[in-house]
Amino acid sequence: MRKLTTTARDELTNALARRYTVGARDEKTRILDEFVAITGFHRKHAMRLLRSGVTGRRANGRVGRRIYGEAVREALVVLWEASDRICGKRLKSLMPTLVEAMERHGHLQLGPAIRAGLLAMSAATIDRSLRETRNRASGRKRRRTAPSPLRRSIPVRTFSDWDDPPPGFAEADLVVHSGPVTRGSFVQTLVLTDVATGWTECAPVLYREQTLLREVLGEVRRRMPFELLGFDTDNDSVFINETLRDYCRDAGIVFTRCRPWRKNDQAFVEQKNGAVVRRIVGYRRLEGLEAATALSRLYATTRLYVNFFQPSSKLASKLRDGARVSKRYHAPATPAQRLLKDPRTPGAVSERVGELGATLDPIRLLRQMRVHQQRVVDIADRPAADRKDTTVPPLEQFLAGLRTAWADGEARPTARPLEKPKRERRRPDPLVKVTEQLRAWFEAEPWSTSRQLLDKLQAAHPGEYPDKLLRTLQRRVKVWRREKATAMVFGDLPAVE
Repeated sequence: MRKLTTTARDELTNALARRYTVGARDEKTRILDEFVAITGFHRKHAMRLLRSGVTGRRANGRVGRRIYGEAVREALVVLWEASDRICGKRLKSLMPTLVEAMERHGHLQLGPAIRAGLLAMSAATIDRSLRETRNRASGRKRRRTAPSPLRRSIPVRTFSDWDDPPPGFAEADLVVHSGPVTRGSFVQTLVLTDVATGWTECAPVLYREQTLLREVLGEVRRRMPFELLGFDTDNDSVFINETLRDYCRDAGIVFTRCRPWRKNDQAFVEQKNGAVVRRIVGYRRLEGLEAATALSRLYATTRLYVNFFQPSSKLASKLRDGARVSKRYHAPATPAQRLLKDPRTPGAVSERVGELGATLDPIRLLRQMRVHQQRVVDIADRPAADRKDTTVPPLEQFLAGLRTAWADGEARPTARPLEKPKRERRRPDPLVKVTEQLRAWFEAEPWSTSRQLLDKLQAAHPGEYPDKLLRTLQRRVKVWRREKATAMVFGDLPAVE
């Protein structure tokens, strides 16, 4: 039902109030029922309005009369300034003492009515009366922004609102692959996690754009073994837009969002962001079509390995006893196992997933994952000319390597640290001619600071070595001090026999 405007509600109330006051008991009941159904008011509130009408009332239903006049407000401003502009709650408690002190010293003369009005003011009324004065004093303009109609059209779903949904209701999130710097364009991953089973689908998004995200979501839906019934996201603008909302509405998908700044509302997908995406892809910067293509091939293998051969625990219940929280988990199971065991899973879906699982070889999938991971690392870390051959090794060779892979440390290429080339000096050493002289001064007086050494150098070579070389000299002296640290602290102490 369309919401009535304030003016329409007031006109309706005035029109029904006359009939309500003179009507019989049955007619009053009928009028009240219709009025509550149209306006949505609480029944008691509707009865009060119909008995009194809304003439002379403000939009919120309160009587539009001012209890405190302009003289009281002017005196309140004086007291507020005298209190060094404190808030209403503090000014309310200070008011009796402040008024008495100012009157005693002749700074303020109040009439009995004004004095009584000031002392009767509540803290909230004080803040409301001073709101305009505060804004003018601080130079701020009061701005009121109405909530977005688009955001209001997408209902909020919290973590506790899931209540064991059937397979098909999923949480979604974006994981960025920007590396240490978020400037420029980089690839992101759309992560979709089913709440009931933990089934996870990942797909690369080349750039942030709602139309592209809609196409990627459509491709993910085609790969999922079951229908997507619900789509829950955060409040990112790439999700909260008319394009995605209309797409979900036309496809019959329930579109919801979490509360702003409440990551726990999306605990299922947030867990997979780290356990799947970061564990498989890592934290390198990926940009361009080539990186997105390599990531897509990696996810094509990862989705099968994770959903069929990676068990995970799922929270069954949580009990709080004071400060202690006891959690109980279901037995670890793979998403495919949970999907097959769920009685709400359609028979056709169970048959298709069972047939697919029977054909999968975990060793082959793991071998392909390692190859695609190495390809992602090569694209991120090396130019095209220096990239390694990422051909798939023979299965026997890969299987033999699994027996000794633990001895070589981390097996995932994407988990290894970034290979940073050694930074060479990009300009000539400005102290190359006097380095030996500076070192001799330091050796003679190792307690000298870098500033003292630079002053001595400037005195010996006027105009040649400016103050901006102080940082360069500090780095050099730091190295010399590290080399002489033992001798400077312990000196020539005799060895312990």
